[in-house]
Amino acid sequence: MRILMAGVSGFLGTRLVDRLTADGHQVTRLVRRAPRTADERQWDPSAAHLDPQVVADADAVVNLAGAGVGDKRWNDAYKKVIRSSRVDTTTTLAITMAGLPAADRPAVMLNASAVGWYGNTGDRVVEEDAPAGDGFLSDVCRVWEAATRPAEDAGVRVVRLRTGLPLDREGGALKPQLLPFRLGVGGKLGSGRQWMPWISMRDWLDAMAFLLARDDLAGPVNVVGPAPVTNAEFARELARQLHRPALVPVPALALRIALGGFAHEALTSARVLPGVLTKAGFDWTHRDLPSALHAALAD
Repeated sequence: MRILMAGVSGFLGTRLVDRLTADGHQVTRLVRRAPRTADERQWDPSAAHLDPQVVADADAVVNLAGAGVGDKRWNDAYKKVIRSSRVDTTTTLAITMAGLPAADRPAVMLNASAVGWYGNTGDRVVEEDAPAGDGFLSDVCRVWEAATRPAEDAGVRVVRLRTGLPLDREGGALKPQLLPFRLGVGGKLGSGRQWMPWISMRDWLDAMAFLLARDDLAGPVNVVGPAPVTNAEFARELARQLHRPALVPVPALALRIALGGFAHEALTSARVLPGVLTKAGFDWTHRDLPSALHAALAD
């Protein structure tokens, strides 16, 4: 396939480009700076600028663009960046696709979203039919997903990727936890009772390939493993695999001081199950946390 991709320089984007290229697909990268290689095309989503021909040349569009939610302390200015970096990119791609003649439109759009859609679910299990929750990230996910509608209304198969926590020692939620755990000062966050919807990197990449190929799947898809765990269980298993104790819990108050507004999301419980992938017959390589963490730490 000829795949047009946004968000190529991020934690997930770099890995997905490598995977798609290895699978024999041709990936064209959208960049905001001047192109440096033959496979790059420039765009400016903040100004809704994208050459329609760049989109018409693609069979599929994958959009993973968005500022990292844990990269900086949240204040009003950075919350606007989190929102606009997602909504502007998605809107630009969706409107450009919708404006093309039907014969020129890409057949499918995989667009990032997040399990933040559901807000705090407590111990309640949720699948893709659950409504949006409350809170900043839920609101962001709501407008983020809504921005895909022009493409969907034009007949493009749109998949909204409600991704959980991909496990990889080089990035994401796992990387910043490794040093404190290796030093023996890691532990649960707050009460530790909050549920964490994780997925191995191998399974996340496999799910992307699966969703590109399955033309019968559309709408929201929870890209998570089949066995979510509580944060306390996660901490115990990570400590066990690193051969360290997990004796130093991080109090909720300390998280709020260190992380500001993002602390609320770090303490949010999301007991999310992959309903669509399960019903579609997706086969996870890592169905439980011990095997997923082992792969993340061994690679």
